[in-house]
Amino acid sequence: MADATRARRKSAHRRGVWAEHVAALYLRLKGYRIIEMRYKTPAGEVDIMARKGAALVAVEVKMRGELAGALEAVTVRSQKRIEKATLHFLALHPEYADYNVRFDVIALR
Repeated sequence: MADATRARRKSAHRRGVWAEHVAALYLRLKGYRIIEMRYKTPAGEVDIMARKGAALVAVEVKMRGELAGALEAVTVRSQKRIEKATLHFLALHPEYADYNVRFDVIALR
């Protein structure tokens, strides 16, 4: 049973990484510059940090069988985690202090 669980987790991780790369490509095509992928902090992780003009965007990528399920997976707890990680990013990158900070979700199915 443990092997089956490990295999499912590994497969889900691969799908998640793939989804993040698809989202980054989408953002690049929309004119965004990707600053960080999978930005990890002690407070949590942001899937993608991007910028366009004077906007700094923390992007959460979710992939589920249905789009509604992907959007529902962005809980209040995960939003707080992303907020803390974004504040950590800003503390280490003062060059973005004057940017308009935004939180986006890219949902894939």
